Amino acid sequence: MKKLLLTLLAACAAFAAAPSFAAAAPCVLPEQRPLWIDYGAPQFADTFGKPGVIVAASGVNSFPAQMRARGATTVFWDMYLNTRVGTPSAPVSPALLPERAERLYRFAVDSMECDTPWIVMNELFGASVPTPWTPTQAQYRANVLQWARLLAAKGAKPILLVSSEPFATGEVAMWWRDVAAVADIVLEKYFNAPAIHKAGPELGSRRMRSAMRASASKLFAMNIPPSKVGVMLAFQTRPGTGGREGLKPASAWFEVAKLQALAAKQVSRELGLAHVWSWGWGVFNEAGNDPDKPGAACVWLWARDPSLCDAPARFRFDSDLRAGQIDLPRGVRCVLGDDAIRTNEIAALDRLTRDSEVALSTLFARAVEREVAPISADAVLAAERAVVATRFGGSRGAYVAALRRGRATVALARGVLADELRRRAIERRLSVRAPAATHLAEFRETYGGVLARELVVSPAPSWLPSGRGFALATLAPQRVFTLPDGIPVTIRTLEGLLTVRAVGEPTPLAAVPFASARPAIALALRTSARGAAYHDWTGRRQHAALDRLRCIRDRLPAVGAIELTTYLPFLQLSER
Repeated sequence: MKKLLLTLLAACAAFAAAPSFAAAAPCVLPEQRPLWIDYGAPQFADTFGKPGVIVAASGVNSFPAQMRARGATTVFWDMYLNTRVGTPSAPVSPALLPERAERLYRFAVDSMECDTPWIVMNELFGASVPTPWTPTQAQYRANVLQWARLLAAKGAKPILLVSSEPFATGEVAMWWRDVAAVADIVLEKYFNAPAIHKAGPELGSRRMRSAMRASASKLFAMNIPPSKVGVMLAFQTRPGTGGREGLKPASAWFEVAKLQALAAKQVSRELGLAHVWSWGWGVFNEAGNDPDKPGAACVWLWARDPSLCDAPARFRFDSDLRAGQIDLPRGVRCVLGDDAIRTNEIAALDRLTRDSEVALSTLFARAVEREVAPISADAVLAAERAVVATRFGGSRGAYVAALRRGRATVALARGVLADELRRRAIERRLSVRAPAATHLAEFRETYGGVLARELVVSPAPSWLPSGRGFALATLAPQRVFTLPDGIPVTIRTLEGLLTVRAVGEPTPLAAVPFASARPAIALALRTSARGAAYHDWTGRRQHAALDRLRCIRDRLPAVGAIELTTYLPFLQLSER
């Protein structure tokens, strides 16, 4: 601790002296993107001081020089932007900025031993403050912008750290664009390690990736290119600052460090971000003096490049680099367990629904329900034959033509029929309460105009399970209401050949004695209740499955029961 304070005091004294400097060569950083840059602390000289690591530090001919001597690259870290430009409540006079910028630039050049140093500006206060700004807030923002412009004009590359979500509505967007014209912007994304560990690799990684994308998208929406944007992750250990937050054992924290690196790697690759930063390694007080920090730093380095530190050999933690990651094969959009949702399947359904998101949601629901109720190919083919026989007079050509008009194929239709069979199988497993007498009476009064007819049917179908009684037009085949009275007739239905004898003419439900109509009304209410129970069941099941779902760029489907028979009604397996 005393050594660190002496280092900081020496750096401050050197800055105050503002030494003159001779012309130096331009700074050289690796060309690959993203650049990984770590906040440097003397306690971690052995960890970060090596080729392949970029260290953010300050001081003249001391720590930064030591890091370069060990093979690392360095950028300049200015810890206190507020001492240069003021704060939102107390901005400094703009007249002070040019001379201060000259002094800092000279100090950075001496510290980095090059004349085009990267200068980290730590950090913007009040990034999320909405407009209209107070006069002092407006002056503060103007100072920050002017400070970046002054440094850039001298040949430096300013890097503005942003600790909260950027407010970017309306005229504020121009301020952000003006900053991005002369500086890069780094979004600080600090994750609570216990929360990430509790969520697990899959969900925890997704939450981090989604948060990074969401923040970056706010800058992209203002036409700030990814090449000007970076993210910073945190490893501090002082309680209440984001980071370890007391997570134990050490192996759990190391695993979170791994997941943070992998999440940043994934998002930076997707979005084309310029750099990824780490913060929190410094030990400024006893609360930050965590003996497990070297292990976390090693894991952080190893997860992005195994050659930088052999973490698995030195520390105990889950070293699986695939856990929680999006490593899907080409042509696969999402994976649920062993079930893959492929892009060509989405495209085929999109031709039917004219909405790729609806198509994705449908295939996700299908995958979820298939885990519970698999349907055999034989059952699907039997349902297809029944549809062709009952709705197309046995003409397969007419059936295929109807599919073509509906922008569907035979394969797609079989998927829809499997969905129908699966839904019926699930509904049969769901228990619903018997309808109360008041509900029966209310149904009869509300739907009194629905046709009812007394029938004798063999074998007993689902819409008349007793084999004799009143059937309602909302459930029974249309044809039974046109049959001659008293004459047995064999009809073809989706449930097969049935022999039906009508007992009396069709009549409105309201004209049927309540006692006689009661079984039919109860069946209609139970059928409706099972449909509602199915929607609730599949919604809950899908929500739970989202935690196990992996999708490209974490673009998850919406949850819900989507009935494709809305687009192809002749594939419904109900008689109504």
